[in-house]
Amino acid sequence: MTARIGVVTFPGSLDDRDTQRAIRVAGAEPVALWHKDRSLKQVDAVVLCGGFSYGDYLRAGAIARFSPVMDTVIEQAKAGLPVLGICNGFQILTEAHLLPGGMLGNDHLHFICRDQKLRVENADTAWTTDYTAGQEIHIPLKNMDGRYVADRYTLDELEAEGRVAFRYLDFNPNGSLNDIAGITNEAGNVVGLMPHPEHAVESLIGTGRTDGLPFFTSILKKLVNA
Repeated sequence: MTARIGVVTFPGSLDDRDTQRAIRVAGAEPVALWHKDRSLKQVDAVVLCGGFSYGDYLRAGAIARFSPVMDTVIEQAKAGLPVLGICNGFQILTEAHLLPGGMLGNDHLHFICRDQKLRVENADTAWTTDYTAGQEIHIPLKNMDGRYVADRYTLDELEAEGRVAFRYLDFNPNGSLNDIAGITNEAGNVVGLMPHPEHAVESLIGTGRTDGLPFFTSILKKLVNA
């Protein structure tokens, strides 16, 4: 059977269609999920896509975290459902406390959009097994509130447990502590990152490379082999 991966659309989501296409390119079936619906339609994994849910009012991801669909996402993620949060999705995951820390405005106070070099730090999560630890990749980045922050205890814990999934190289675009671009939970089924892998799955778009495709092939292989 074809793996089914849900993509949640919130008011203000921008990259739901791009994410669905990336899933399709990888060989899985994308399933559209609406923020007001509690049902996940029996999908095998979920992606919270990028954008500006609810206009980023109050705080990025803070309102979306209370959408009805998130009750089910939180429950299922704690039970092992693979969940990927991209950009705004990462912000929502921290607001939902599925990932530790939080996101603040970029330290330069400007929106940034660029191709970003990253280093893969953890290739053992549900979403990163098609990478190798230490691999350097280029993924498009676009955000206004991309500065990852956490208290020193949490940062030390993430580093000690190998839960920093991706780190910015050459240039820290938003002032994230420890150059953190993405993290994972303890179980490895929930991953969040600020760059946009869905924009790097075909050579004709984004960076002109396919460095983002392994996110989607990794989860596909995990689901097929489960």
